[in-house]
Amino acid sequence: MRIVIALGGNALLRRGEPMTAENQRENVRLAATQIAQIAQGNELVIAHGNGPQVGLLALQGEAYKDVPGYPLDVLGAQTEGMIGYMIEQELGNLLPYEVPFATILTQVEVDANDPAFQHPSKPIGPVYTKEQAQKLAAERGWAIAPDGDKFRRVVASPRPKHIFEIRPVKWLLERGTIVICAGGGGIPTLYGEGHKLGGVEAVIDKDLCSALLAQELEADMLIIATDVNATYVDWSQPSQKAIASAHPDELEKLGFAAGSMGPKVMAAAEFARNTGKDAVIGALADIVAITQGKAGTRVSTQRPGLIFY
Repeated sequence: MRIVIALGGNALLRRGEPMTAENQRENVRLAATQIAQIAQGNELVIAHGNGPQVGLLALQGEAYKDVPGYPLDVLGAQTEGMIGYMIEQELGNLLPYEVPFATILTQVEVDANDPAFQHPSKPIGPVYTKEQAQKLAAERGWAIAPDGDKFRRVVASPRPKHIFEIRPVKWLLERGTIVICAGGGGIPTLYGEGHKLGGVEAVIDKDLCSALLAQELEADMLIIATDVNATYVDWSQPSQKAIASAHPDELEKLGFAAGSMGPKVMAAAEFARNTGKDAVIGALADIVAITQGKAGTRVSTQRPGLIFY
């Protein structure tokens, strides 16, 4: 099977833990241990989030006052290289030497008129208390928003329209390469004056970009790996139930939060509708069972309604 795996940025740097290179590498190593189990016999494409990482780089850049900090599109490119390097190395340490890897810097087109530019919503960087966040917002002109019981900086998150490097990704897959691409939702770019392509200050949602990537690659399955084992109704309530399979229409009616499960559900629904193939939302630790149809929430147009575990 040709499988696109979308790893959350918080799976690589866990919520609230110190954002050190050592912690990130350890989390990448854990992710690689799971992914390696399905490498044989499958074509793998790995996408990943970068919210914590790109926010950290932005903060580090602001500490040097002699020149302006790099814009978010450039920081996105930096995180693609950094995270891709770690994934290549840790996965390469587990798989046979002859398995080739490639990390592709991936430009993704967005629309200059996307309403997201007027309504920042994508969390980046570390979590703060309300008082810390309000102070930083006043000092740096940030938009901030709640994230659980904490607060984070939020930036524009336009929808992805087109992945420019889709042809080299296909070429590499056809030659047996495990490809890491579309990191952080890809590098946000748009056409400006004179039809010249340039970067834009934004962060694309990695789940929506992964759905577009899987669609353009004609993937057999999209796996959206998160820190819970399925999508739930009545989450954190005594009545909570895990969803085994769902038609996209029924799943979207449940109204998941925009800051957590919402983009994952939207991405899974779009891939299922546009391709007729299955998307699965589930835990990375269950990846073998997910490929066997035994774990996660399987979003499919082939099955009506909702089925619970």
